[in-house]
Formats: sequence, structure tokens, C-alpha cells
Amino acid sequence: MSRFVFLPQSRNRLWTIIVNQDKDRIPLVMLHGMGGGVGLWAQNIDALSAKRPLYAFDLLGFGQSSRPEFDKDAQLAEMEFVDSVEEWRQEMQLDKMVLLGHSLGAFIASSYALKYPERIKHLILVDPWGFPEKPPDNERAQRIPMWVRMIGKVVQLFNPLAILRAAGPLGPVLVRRFRSDFQKKFSNIIDDDTIFEYIYHCNAQEPSGERAFKTLSMSFGWAINPMIKRIQRIEKSIPMTLIYGSRSWITHDTGDHVRLVRNDSYVDVQVIRGAGHHVYADEPQAFNTLVQNILDNIDSSQDDTSSQSRPPADKELPQEESNIESVPITEF
Repeated sequence: MSRFVFLPQSRNRLWTIIVNQDKDRIPLVMLHGMGGGVGLWAQNIDALSAKRPLYAFDLLGFGQSSRPEFDKDAQLAEMEFVDSVEEWRQEMQLDKMVLLGHSLGAFIASSYALKYPERIKHLILVDPWGFPEKPPDNERAQRIPMWVRMIGKVVQLFNPLAILRAAGPLGPVLVRRFRSDFQKKFSNIIDDDTIFEYIYHCNAQEPSGERAFKTLSMSFGWAINPMIKRIQRIEKSIPMTLIYGSRSWITHDTGDHVRLVRNDSYVDVQVIRGAGHHVYADEPQAFNTLVQNILDNIDSSQDDTSSQSRPPADKELPQEESNIESVPITEF
């Protein structure tokens, strides 16, 4: 089922997909990344909703959701995202949830967990944006791909996807030209140009969310208020899993750092081999297996009061040997 969820306080609405709402397990709520929408979870929704309720919605300012004018202050704009998630939760009458976010969605999910920890059963952060502090320019140039740096320069002058909108009806062609890899990512379920059309139409409207993203950003790769400075303030009882693609421009170094600063909490860092930034689409089977393992572990420990702390060895999440590696802790 899909529908708009009206938020009475802010008078916005969020386009929402609801699957297996009546199942009696902790629900999974999924937040997409910058410039995306719920359609990008197409290869994940069926698998991850087999045993539980699943909810995915277009973030405020993106996709089919409302496109309000966000505050120009980074902290206030961040809270507008967070409070829209909370208002949505209230309308959906969810008590606790497993909150999964990708990229910008992971940043928002983390900020939400800081403000509303009592609503989080487990926090899953997929290739999270906005965590590390900005490195020196010479180090940054070595680590970040040229196409990301080029977008970063555009972002400093315009909204991130302004060129796409300027192309008008040629927008889908532009998406295909510069992000042809998306067709391969979704080739298991789509054999035409639907994915390019979808990405274009997600971003052809008023760039409300993009402007908010720009407000949050020091430059394309870094947040004005990096999450790594705050992540240790999330309640110790909240288990956390960080999932990275081995080929992503976002490295798992930050995940190792999170595990260090939260050494009295459950923090697991996983890397899916062969995946880039869009982990869930690059290696959907491995991603679905890993997330399902997390969800199964939550289900099996519902009656175990000790499950809120780091589980014993026999409770560790199983691994998909061919694609997933658990990252050893790194000394800094």
C-alpha cells in the first residue's frame, strides 16, 4: 500500500509505502539518501518485509513528499528533517522501530536517534554521509573520486541537481549519460529506462530538500555539524550497525571510529564486497541477507533483557561469506 501521510503540525505530507502493516514484529523504517526516493528500495522491500511491517517514505523535500522552505541554519534545518520523521512516526502510531538510513538518510536517522532514543530498537546506517570531519585539502583530493569533487564544486554555486532541472525534458538522458551505472544496478527487475525517468522526476521539482542538503553541507562530502562529534551521545542501549560498500567513496574508517567512541555499546561494522555507495542496489542479495540477519537477531532476543547491550559471542550476526566482511577494530 502507498499513500500520503499528512503531518498536522507542520502541514506537510510524506509519500509512504507500507508493507505487512499487520504483522506483529518490530517494524523496519527506511530513509533514502540525497536525491532519491522510495523507489530505490525496489530490490529490498519484498525480502525485508517478509516477516515484519516495513515502512519507507520520501524524505521531506524529496520525491513526492512536500517541499517546504527549510531554515537557512544548518542545525535548525537538520531538526526540521528529524521532527518530520517523528511527526510521521506519531501519525503511523509506531512505538519502536528499527531505523535504517542510507547516506543523507543515515545522517538524519542518527540525528533522530539523538533526539528520540526511546523510539529506536536498532540503528542501521548504510554508507552514512556527514559523519567525518573535513580532512585537509590535499588528503581529500586523494580519497574522493573526480566526479564527486566536480559535483562538490557545483554545489558550492548552485543546488546539487540544478543542471538536471535545467535540462528540462532531456533530464532523463542526462541521468543516463552521467549515471549509466544505475541501469546495471536495477537490471534484475528493470530492463528499460524506467530508473532514469524515476531519478529525473524525483528531482525535477522544487529543490527544497537539495537546498536543505546544501545548508547542512560544508561541501558535498562533509557536514557543517559532523555526526562523528555527536554519535557518542546516542543512548548506550541502542545497538548500531554500520554497513559500507567496499568500493564506495565513503570509507569504513568512520565506522571503526564510531566503534571506538562507543566502546561500551553494541556497534557492528560490515563491509559488502563489490558494492559502491548504493550498497542496497549494487549487491542487493548480500545487503538483504545482512539486514535480515540483524532483524532475525532482534526477533530472537525480544525476551532477553540483556539484548540491549553488546550480545555474547553466540549472538553475533551471521555473515554471508562470499560478500560480507566484519571489519576489525582499527587503532587511531
